[in-house]
Amino acid sequence: MTLVSAAILLFLVMDPVGNISFYIAELKKVKPDRINAIVIRELLIALAVLLGFLFVGKFFMQVLPISQPALTVGGGVILFLIAIKMVFPSEDSSLQVNVGGEPFIVPLAIPYVAGPSALATELLLMSQEPARWPEWLLAVFLAWLASSIIIYFGSNLKRFLSEKGLVAIERLMGLVLITISIEMLMTGIRKFVSNI
Repeated sequence: MTLVSAAILLFLVMDPVGNISFYIAELKKVKPDRINAIVIRELLIALAVLLGFLFVGKFFMQVLPISQPALTVGGGVILFLIAIKMVFPSEDSSLQVNVGGEPFIVPLAIPYVAGPSALATELLLMSQEPARWPEWLLAVFLAWLASSIIIYFGSNLKRFLSEKGLVAIERLMGLVLITISIEMLMTGIRKFVSNI
């Protein structure tokens, strides 16, 4: 996987377009003059979590007896399920969290940006080619930066594209993610068969 494809994969998994509505809903209770500061703070916290897990996650993999093909297939399955939810969303599977008062870390930083799917994708990248950690670090940063720009200007984007436009973009991102997940599944199966 190249740097660009890793960054795109992480961007798709972070799903910033799908999270715009969640951010707007959570920030309705906040004073208007505090909104920008809170969004920036939460995005920086999310970046810290993503970067921290990129390096800590590999230690979890060292103590777990998981083969490379199993991890690739598992990552493909997780991404496939995420993509299916993006293409066919339901109210029951929403990540929206009701938190009283000003949001802090939960839910804006975690799980909206640094969610389980993004962390699992990082783990997959690091376990496949740990020597390329500078590239994965840059990929995480680029994906976070693109997601942050979309989320920061989310209310303007929502007015420009409308709710239907955002849904259409999210579903298109889900379709792209489905093809990536299928490719990961086939790669994992190929590695497993070649190891037999």
